Amino acid sequence: MRQRLKWLAGAAALITGLGVGIAVTAGPAAAATGFTVSSGRILDANGNNFVMRGVNHAHTWYANNFSSFADIKALGANTVRVVLANGTRWTKNDTADVSRVIAECKRTKLICVLEVHDTTGYGEQAGAATLAQATDYWISVKSALDGQEPYVILNIGNEPYGNQNATGWINDTKNAITRLRAAGFQHSIMVDAPNWGQDWQFIMRDNAASVFATDPQKNVIFSIHMYGVFDTAAEITDYLGRFQTAGLPIVVGEFGFDHSDGNPDEDTIFAQAQQRGIGYLGWSWSGNGGGVEYLDMVTSFNPSALTTWGQRIFNGANGIKATSREASVYGGTTPTTQPTTPPTTQPTTPPTTQPTTPPTTQPTTPPATGACSATYAVSNSWGNGFQGTVTVTAGAAAINGWVVNWTWPNGQRFTNSWNASVTSSGDSVTARNMPYNGSLAARGSTSWGFTASFNGTNNTPTVTCAAA
Repeated sequence: MRQRLKWLAGAAALITGLGVGIAVTAGPAAAATGFTVSSGRILDANGNNFVMRGVNHAHTWYANNFSSFADIKALGANTVRVVLANGTRWTKNDTADVSRVIAECKRTKLICVLEVHDTTGYGEQAGAATLAQATDYWISVKSALDGQEPYVILNIGNEPYGNQNATGWINDTKNAITRLRAAGFQHSIMVDAPNWGQDWQFIMRDNAASVFATDPQKNVIFSIHMYGVFDTAAEITDYLGRFQTAGLPIVVGEFGFDHSDGNPDEDTIFAQAQQRGIGYLGWSWSGNGGGVEYLDMVTSFNPSALTTWGQRIFNGANGIKATSREASVYGGTTPTTQPTTPPTTQPTTPPTTQPTTPPTTQPTTPPATGACSATYAVSNSWGNGFQGTVTVTAGAAAINGWVVNWTWPNGQRFTNSWNASVTSSGDSVTARNMPYNGSLAARGSTSWGFTASFNGTNNTPTVTCAAA
């Protein structure tokens, strides 16, 4: 049963002091055998971009419930964050059990994020483990983790500080990373924020660069938990944007649609994560207690009994089925299920990530009356993939719909798109407006985005726009 205390008052501080930020660009990670980090993006063992789309599973309290892994995968997830215990508060998951968890993740083609839950709320929660004790645990089960780097990300400890003396998180996290590397761990290391994971004091945000620099492999992923502190779009957008601007990898390691400490803005979390290419892992599959039973995604571990929250995260706008892509170490299959409803939150600000190659924007002439124009820009590139944005602008008169067309010049192919209805036939592309962004005032504009793959050459296509 997962227990969570209410956060102390002070969440309003999330807006104050936002002028203090992090400022470093993370370079390519050192050579490794599994996941790596490069310019703020997470790459899998094949060097392909990987965006987590998954859920948390309370394995340590339901240790015999291995069927949930396949059920989570069947609903479209590519990642599962697995709750483990080091024996400080709950029964220790031994080496054999950790090996079995990893084997089940691999069998079901899920990426495993393994975390020690006993650290939750250290300093406020009686009996909580320290990050040093969590590190001891990882070293004790290292034989189960060796060689599993392409399939496992090591999340040192869940929400490792409460709100008391939370600045201790800085040195404790650095020491844990140093010890893990000295012990020979080659995995990507994920670190949770203090303040019960919500970082309302900005301790993780403002010290992320120095924590990242501690790792000789430069292979650290930061995890923010978004509950009641993150109840406005401005807070969510600013927090995620600062990490991307600094070139540091961030994921939403836990979040929900409601919570006892406030009502998180889950629609913005989904929309911003998708727009920015950031991973998310919702809390949690099933088995919640302690007053947060409403965060169960399915009732009594039954995948056919989705709750309201389960329907939202799996089947909703920017949810798992619409946006998840299997890790390329398993084959990288693209989801066959497309969104059935338009996004409820349309992004209002562009991603703050800086492109790794100069944007290639196609110039256009002013549109004629009643017509429209479109510009195509590459905003980011990684490996054999890239992210693009198309901006549609109405002419001297309003339009009620638009159609954008182009032909890929080098055999590029879409892997995902948002804010447009996109169809392809070979190299030919047609994109039509969604119900909510087709009507544009005179000289008004809207944007839609996509990710795509390329092989060798990625020239800009010639784009046309017509009013529908």
